[in-house]
Amino acid sequence: MPESIQPAVKTASILRLSNPSPLLGLMLITAAPLVANAAPQFQTEAIQTLVDSAVNPLMKEYGIPGAIVGISMNGQQYFFPYGVSSKTTGQDVSKNTLFEIGSISKTFTATLANYAQIEGKLTFTDKVSQYLPELRGSAFDQINLINLATHTAGDLPMQVPDKVTNNAELMRYFKEWQPAYAAGTHRNYANPSIGLLGLIAAKQLGQSFPNVMEQTLFPQLGMTHSYLQVPSNKMADYAQGYNKQDQPVRLNPGVLADEAYGIKTSAGDLLRFVETNMQQHPLSPALQQAIDATHVGYFDVGMMTQEMIWEHYPYPIALDKLLAGHTQEVVFGSVPVKAIEPAQAPQPDLWINKTGSTGGFAAYVAYIPAKKLGIVLLSNKNYPVPPRVTVGYQILTALDALPAK
Repeated sequence: MPESIQPAVKTASILRLSNPSPLLGLMLITAAPLVANAAPQFQTEAIQTLVDSAVNPLMKEYGIPGAIVGISMNGQQYFFPYGVSSKTTGQDVSKNTLFEIGSISKTFTATLANYAQIEGKLTFTDKVSQYLPELRGSAFDQINLINLATHTAGDLPMQVPDKVTNNAELMRYFKEWQPAYAAGTHRNYANPSIGLLGLIAAKQLGQSFPNVMEQTLFPQLGMTHSYLQVPSNKMADYAQGYNKQDQPVRLNPGVLADEAYGIKTSAGDLLRFVETNMQQHPLSPALQQAIDATHVGYFDVGMMTQEMIWEHYPYPIALDKLLAGHTQEVVFGSVPVKAIEPAQAPQPDLWINKTGSTGGFAAYVAYIPAKKLGIVLLSNKNYPVPPRVTVGYQILTALDALPAK
């Protein structure tokens, strides 16, 4: 397939995000025989029709300049790019276009921390202050590394406060911080939490966080188009982001940005990471163990289970139940949680997902290990979370419903 794919059908008047079921039924009727019994190129065309039907209305509704959908299905990859990476240059989106993935970066931080544990450099049940002497005598004497990886450290804020401009000020902030909730009792989605875990993991591995990610983790994962700092010779691949007012923006460096939301990557690399999380690529035993460890379920949040950054739901799942885990209350509020004891070992029959956003980009990844199905949805405009979750759900559940080859 060419990198720039023209829409196969125009269905903006058919698909409404709030009511996907009739379209999915239509797609299964029209596409299933083609996919089940035809040559691979026809399967690709059928999948493209399905993806077009979901993505074209989304791009129109939110004025998205460029997007790409990557699908992994039984070990086969499909990429469907749309639009342009920059409205100024008019460059087409491709499999190698670099997008900011926002908080999906957190899943890599959790993987790195588990890798450090397997290497004997840290232990997740240890308290935070054991690794940061400057925090001894603070609330972090009672907060362990698992809490940092599961958003259960207390009521840490979503963002590092604006007054904090360097790591020394960050440590002073943490030293003075007093949580309203005991560790392990509430989920508060927080960049400072996973960011602090990233600092500790890199420190224990004896490197800076950017170096250990770009020189150790990405290469071992086979990710060759992934960066924290995009090199000058790759800037042409770096998409221009656009905010909700259609103004061009890119990520501004900040305290804990690298550790919490700073990765720029391609659909090809991110889809490979999804496949790796489904154990579909050979890795060193230590790294595979580290990835698997991120899928242990630690806290029952009610509508979903909190793994190490990843969130999972039993599969199959209804769309309304999936969206219940992506509400403003869940993202921005304090949600009571119940510790799962013993922690839940990784399971295949799950819907596992993560969203990510920056000022000018929106991202979503989801996968179902038991079905060998995964999706990556990247765009160079920030738009709300529920529509991207809905589109991901529409596509994956329709593909799952197709007859086996």
